[in-house]
Amino acid sequence: MTDATGGTNATGGPGAQGVPGAAPGPAGARGSGGSGASGADGAETERRVRVVLVDDHRMFRTGVQAEIGETARTGVEVVGEAADVDQAVTVITATRPEVVLLDVHLPGGGGVEVLRRSASLMADQDRPVRFLALSVSDAAEDVIGVIRGGARGYVTKTITGTDLVDAIFRVSEGDAVFSPRLAGFVLDAFASTDAPPVDEDLDRLTQREREVLRLIARGYAYKEIAKQLFISVKTVESHVSAVLRKLQLSNRHELTRWATARRLV
Repeated sequence: MTDATGGTNATGGPGAQGVPGAAPGPAGARGSGGSGASGADGAETERRVRVVLVDDHRMFRTGVQAEIGETARTGVEVVGEAADVDQAVTVITATRPEVVLLDVHLPGGGGVEVLRRSASLMADQDRPVRFLALSVSDAAEDVIGVIRGGARGYVTKTITGTDLVDAIFRVSEGDAVFSPRLAGFVLDAFASTDAPPVDEDLDRLTQREREVLRLIARGYAYKEIAKQLFISVKTVESHVSAVLRKLQLSNRHELTRWATARRLV
């Protein structure tokens, strides 16, 4: 396993041609052997990797595109993008990229659902599509969920552009790449023979509510959570109210104790 480090909050978005979210350009040729992209010295690269960006925040996709999408410098060609599960499956099937940068929390079932519906593409012996999770979440359950679903790695959105390019190339070659600390979650999960216990209270929460819950428990203010998750403060307040109601808690202090007791922080 290879650790990836770093950090830009980025995003991307080529225009559509034919299939919504698919970028113009050749969809047939895949990169072949050769050197990886440096992304730092400006030198043109021989190796090319075709990538699809899947994230429900357009600003984030635009930032990633700006950070890694200069193909002559990075060797990464962004061939499509999607904002939800259905779009993702459509664009991935149409463009057959080598690597998909996949957010964990997406409308329509999340990253795990994209992986489930892309199982045949991942299993293709000649042209496998490989997935690299790119998410704001560093929760063990999110990491383990997408890795069990078939993703080849998991990096957080604090990763630098240079390290993200390196991670993309490594995943395209079949390597497993994780941000520091996250690899331990995977090793622990797969080393254990016991199935994780079902938490009925936690299962009542949506993925977004769990995300807000963790940040609240870590002491983030509403404005900080809104910035971190690319949502409005009002939306954060709505999620917190829903969490308190579903868990039958009275305030954020009780919520923090609840999350800490379940090791969600």
